[in-house]
Amino acid sequence: MKIVEQRFLRGPNLYANKPCMLAIVDLESLHDVASTHIDGFTDRLIALIPSLYEHRCSVGHAGGFIERLREGTYMAHIAEHLTLELQCLAGNEVGYGRAREVRGKPGLYRVVCAYKSEKVVAMAFDIALDLIRALAAGREFDLPARMAELKRLAERCAIGTSTAAVLEAARKRGIPCQRITEDANMFQLGWGAKQRRIQATTTSGTNSISVTIASDKQLTKTLLQQAGVPVPEGETVTELADALRVARRLPGPVTIKPLDANQGKGVTTTCNSPVEVQAAFENARRYSRYVIVERYLRGCDYRVLVAGNKVAAASWRRPPSVTGDGRNTIRELVEIENRNPARGAGHTNVLTRIPLDDLAVQEARRQGFELDDVPPAGVTVALRGNANLSTGGTAEDVTDLLPPSTRALCIRAARTIGLDVAGIDIICEDISRPLAAQGGGVIEVNAAPGIRMHHYPSSGTPRDAAAAIVESLFGTGNGRIPTIAVTGTNGKTTTTLLAAHVGRMAGMCTGVTTTSGVYINGEMISEGDCTGYHSARAVLASPEVEFAVLETARGGILKRGLGFDRCDVAIVLNISEDHLGMDGVDTIEQLARVKGVVAASASRAVVLNAEDDHCVAIGKELRDGVEILYFSLDPDNPVLLRHLERGGRAAYLQDNSLVYADGQRHHALLDVRTMPVTLHGHARYNIANALAAAAALFAAGFEVHAIERGLCDFVSDGRHNPLRSNVFDVKGVTVIVDYAHNPAAYAALAETARTMTAGQLVGVVAAPGDRRDQDLVTIGMTCAAGFDEMVVYETENRGRPDGETAAMIMSGARRSIIQPDNLHCRLDVHEAIRYGLSLCQPGDVLVFGCGSSLSELIEAVRPDSPEIAERLTVETTT
Repeated sequence: MKIVEQRFLRGPNLYANKPCMLAIVDLESLHDVASTHIDGFTDRLIALIPSLYEHRCSVGHAGGFIERLREGTYMAHIAEHLTLELQCLAGNEVGYGRAREVRGKPGLYRVVCAYKSEKVVAMAFDIALDLIRALAAGREFDLPARMAELKRLAERCAIGTSTAAVLEAARKRGIPCQRITEDANMFQLGWGAKQRRIQATTTSGTNSISVTIASDKQLTKTLLQQAGVPVPEGETVTELADALRVARRLPGPVTIKPLDANQGKGVTTTCNSPVEVQAAFENARRYSRYVIVERYLRGCDYRVLVAGNKVAAASWRRPPSVTGDGRNTIRELVEIENRNPARGAGHTNVLTRIPLDDLAVQEARRQGFELDDVPPAGVTVALRGNANLSTGGTAEDVTDLLPPSTRALCIRAARTIGLDVAGIDIICEDISRPLAAQGGGVIEVNAAPGIRMHHYPSSGTPRDAAAAIVESLFGTGNGRIPTIAVTGTNGKTTTTLLAAHVGRMAGMCTGVTTTSGVYINGEMISEGDCTGYHSARAVLASPEVEFAVLETARGGILKRGLGFDRCDVAIVLNISEDHLGMDGVDTIEQLARVKGVVAASASRAVVLNAEDDHCVAIGKELRDGVEILYFSLDPDNPVLLRHLERGGRAAYLQDNSLVYADGQRHHALLDVRTMPVTLHGHARYNIANALAAAAALFAAGFEVHAIERGLCDFVSDGRHNPLRSNVFDVKGVTVIVDYAHNPAAYAALAETARTMTAGQLVGVVAAPGDRRDQDLVTIGMTCAAGFDEMVVYETENRGRPDGETAAMIMSGARRSIIQPDNLHCRLDVHEAIRYGLSLCQPGDVLVFGCGSSLSELIEAVRPDSPEIAERLTVETTT
């Protein structure tokens, strides 16, 4: 068995509305080998992973997968289930998977598995294949060692509990969440101009200088004291002698802690003697050169969470401790407690394991115990002087006990330091009484406070601290910007740019992805075919973007999934044969399913072509609550008419007018001949694109006058929309340059060009070499039927030998009605253009299709007409 290809579908995709790994696996010698063909295979597998009994499989009940194993199932199916289960055993709960044979390629299987972490699922898949190979060969397999490795990786990739809580709160609000890198717990919440970033409880609104202040405990105390917040008196020292001096001066016991450490590191409380001060000083110096010696405040340890100038939660923090049972030693009691499933390493679980270190020994001795002593039944032994959860402490919710004066004091403390999210540490005897009345005080203000204690208190009411943080970031909003996604076979780029142009004319900063590049407010930031996952993410991550229009092509959907979890409005322009035979998409029905992924992502509305049966079929699969708007060049289209009768919204063409039906009235918006993109009304495909864009903009909430103004202002020339029906004059010959590369596009282009001349129509045509033979033949037949003279050239051959692609197109052309003398072949693009122009007279039209750049036309005419080449250069320069 070997992996032929592996990719990660990060967004909604053809298989699921969640991230999935897709792998093409060659079963090699295990092809046609079922689980029942190998003696003992199933029993050994179950012995290694007994939790497979829980897998339901297609049978639909627990134990279903085991039934399939005993009946006999193929190795790719087993690899799918093992990959899912290994992820679960590593702590990443997932459940979706599938495995199917690749059509026409025996032994190759497409395996799909949901995942939480790309690194974890990749390793799990490798382990699954290695395990199958070992069982098939009768070899031993050290699964515990491999699982230990997988669990370590899962822990490294895991999202911390505070971060996970904030993400969950955001998702409940419908706020999009995106991990910026898998190696860091930093996430983007929201899109474009409405986005925020978080790392645990540090947000993009957290002031850097405020974090610096909070890290300096002495500076924090100084500012709080100035603001009238009670704090314990003390000093910062660097030498033991000074620490002893300050301790002698302060009344009662002292607390000693590092100036700038966190999570309770190096903190020692209730130091009463010089010996204790010395030990505490040396412990604090492990974490900072500077050490604070301050008056010890008697009472309990409380943490108050402030988010967005509001108190979100409060907890009574208790030091880690064990209670004697009269049988076990303190060390054994800690071991028992650390086996509590709620405890884990660091911040990976609800509670942290209790450490048995020097501080635990000192604290136990302070109470008269050694770690190997057996405390009497019912006696509680504390193992830390502080109550931080990061060192094993527990918490009890006391939010409802806080008096108004303490709430106001905590908010003032957070504002004084300048933190949007802050953990206020208070020491007092009774949190339900005002601090001033009992000599309590604030001992620290923490940036990036942990919120585990509030969500998972050991007792009391759980508080949704994460929701309070999210509210402080987004108010009542969901962090989304208006987003339109455009898909289809032809017309995507023009429709995308039309819609985006309307947004820009309305004063919005637009982010656009197209086959020519990524644009932010009209400025190209990335050049190339940018219609996939990464380009969409680039737009949605741009902090200035207020309106996104995303061209979303087949290839991007299949390679990475969508770059967004959902859009407001989706447009499906048309579905015709193109790119078939690639990436497992062999039929137009399968292609329609790919395009349907975009439609399924729409939350508000989907715009569909009423004249395209595949588009209409997509509409029948949409979930409830999503509006359908149709567009049509034919005002008498039956689908359109039925939709209008039911009060649906639509855009259609009637008597050269773009008509918008709002569900009650029909409004003639403009004469389509006034839109430059329609070439004075000749380019019906661009009229259709404009109808689709208008319908989507209406669905997105744009006003009528804004849509009309933007459509009439958009120009589809070589500067603004290259290779999309750009029109040039070359010595009286009208030259139309277009990226047409499939039969439907060539047919529409020829129809448009025919209406623009009473003379001859010449086509200079090509197609990418990775198309199927029958597709190239069909292109030849279509072009021969549409043009009077036809010149075939070659562009990207993509694996075919020189001349083969052109020969296939020529063979199709010969099956049409074109005369043999009117069919020509010039493989070089420049030579083909020059020859095509030589066939033209002034007033004729030449169509140059499938061009990769406008420079091809310019360089073709330069030898004979350098002045025309210069003029064209000026006309096409951005």
